[in-house]
Amino acid sequence: MAVKKGSKQPAKVPRELYERELYRLQTELVKLQEWVRAEGARLVVVFEGRDAAGKGGTIKRVADLLNPRVARIVALPKPTERERTQWYFQRYTEHLPAAGEMVLFDRSWYNRAGVEHVMGFCTKEEHQRFLHQCPIFERMLVEDGILLRKYWFSVSDDVQEQRFRRRLEDPTRRWKLSAMDLESITHWEAYSRAKDEMLVHTDITEAPWFVVESDDKRRARLNMIAHLLSTVPYRDVPPPALTLPPRPPSSGYERPPRDLQTYVPDHAAGLMG
Repeated sequence: MAVKKGSKQPAKVPRELYERELYRLQTELVKLQEWVRAEGARLVVVFEGRDAAGKGGTIKRVADLLNPRVARIVALPKPTERERTQWYFQRYTEHLPAAGEMVLFDRSWYNRAGVEHVMGFCTKEEHQRFLHQCPIFERMLVEDGILLRKYWFSVSDDVQEQRFRRRLEDPTRRWKLSAMDLESITHWEAYSRAKDEMLVHTDITEAPWFVVESDDKRRARLNMIAHLLSTVPYRDVPPPALTLPPRPPSSGYERPPRDLQTYVPDHAAGLMG
């Protein structure tokens, strides 16, 4: 692993190398998708970690070239009043995959082990019940044949603060930042303790946690995707043979005059002078 001179941190992955390897890995993800569909497999990938740790960007790269009918991203809002009265895992089970589907959880049932616990949105009893039930729940998923992969994105406090500042200053990223995100700065150690306790209880043989160092987003994305591919015994499924048919001769159809329809103004023409 390349390391910066005089630094313990690995060197940043060059953009050209990153883009080339990312495309190769995304091509393999398409093969994985076709294998999941052909085999009727069910794949669940859980993305967890601190705010601004790079989960969303990685999920975007994973799903970028995939068929949304096969690979779904699940990012649930806060629970409704009705959902708060349900068994905690109930709102997540309805989003689990059927045969031939992949589900990417942008945060998951582990909200209870993190933000809900640290910010006091659940009781101590509910938190302890979660730590007890979660391994049981996940063993049931795996026993039923679901391929479950769990990734924790780890970011340093300095890098997290840098990313928060960029979001505050960039109007295209401002939506990514909430008051709750900013509170994570003042609760850094509490979140660290919560994460450590979560790992003690839920890092099980049937569904282990895999930690992704994410101070370098490019490195994190490549590492996570490469690891996911390495854990699934997929194979290349040949696509069905398709032939482009010849266009039939005209039967006399004529397009209506352009002035009968309303067209979008040519904004691009103004850019080119």
